[in-house]
Amino acid sequence: MTPTYDDIEAAAARIDGLVRPVTVAPAAPGADPLWFALEFLQFTGTFKARGAQNFVRAHAAAGTLPAAGVTIASGGNAGLACAWAAREAGVPATVFLPDTAPPVKIRRLRDYGAEVRLIGPEYKQALAACQEFAATSGALFSHAFDHPLIAAGAGTLMREIHARVPDLDTVLVAVGGGGLFTGTAIAAQHAGIRTVAVEPENCRSLNAALEAGRPVDVAVDSVAADSLGAPHVSAMALATAQHDSVRSVLVGDDLIRRARRQLWDEHRIAVEYGAATAMAALLDTGSGAAYRPEPGERVCVILCGANTDPSDLVR
Repeated sequence: MTPTYDDIEAAAARIDGLVRPVTVAPAAPGADPLWFALEFLQFTGTFKARGAQNFVRAHAAAGTLPAAGVTIASGGNAGLACAWAAREAGVPATVFLPDTAPPVKIRRLRDYGAEVRLIGPEYKQALAACQEFAATSGALFSHAFDHPLIAAGAGTLMREIHARVPDLDTVLVAVGGGGLFTGTAIAAQHAGIRTVAVEPENCRSLNAALEAGRPVDVAVDSVAADSLGAPHVSAMALATAQHDSVRSVLVGDDLIRRARRQLWDEHRIAVEYGAATAMAALLDTGSGAAYRPEPGERVCVILCGANTDPSDLVR
């Protein structure tokens, strides 16, 4: 079921005071029409905190949060958010990750008190193990992106962006499985703002689904795969993307690396590759950018996460 804007409003009320309000900052001094939504400053380092809190708190209010806690399969960021939200609610979390997950995310999960299980090289193997664990343990299964409560929680970010920049024209958002994209695009449509969905060329789950007219499995091979490497997009993301206010674009890994480096060199913003993917759409490749704003177009780039080792940014 695809969430509505009313669901986003309900999520905003539910998680009020439990997440950090987003800071939206101009990219440069003066009247520059480019803004950055600094969501990487969120608890747990990504936007995922919003959906996780909404999911856990909604179940707690409904009396459906079991003593066995919650379980999730994740590339890392959704697991971090789930573990944090579970800890805040006083229940355990068991997180299944591919064994290729970045060590920085594994360490942080354990710091949150989660039990971490590393299963196989791909997300789909961790997901299967997580679903089996939920069936046998009684733990509440939380999907990393394909759940209306998760997407509605993520949509509270765009609601806050619009409140801070009410004359915004366009928002750029990176897409993995589609939870952040779905919530962002629904809230953006409500406000009359267009959404540019940005994906790595070799992690193009939404772009491929739009081509096929249905979610399809895609190859996952990108520098941003640890956060954007979903093998397929959710049906609700596809339905949301079929609105005429949404544009899908692709960027290469070299451009993603360049965007991450530029965010550090020019703005002293350290983000993970998944967050830099949204910024990459604005960079000129010599033959043009994946998305080129019109003169005067007011654009906001969502910088959605910073769970990365920043040591490679220091020269």
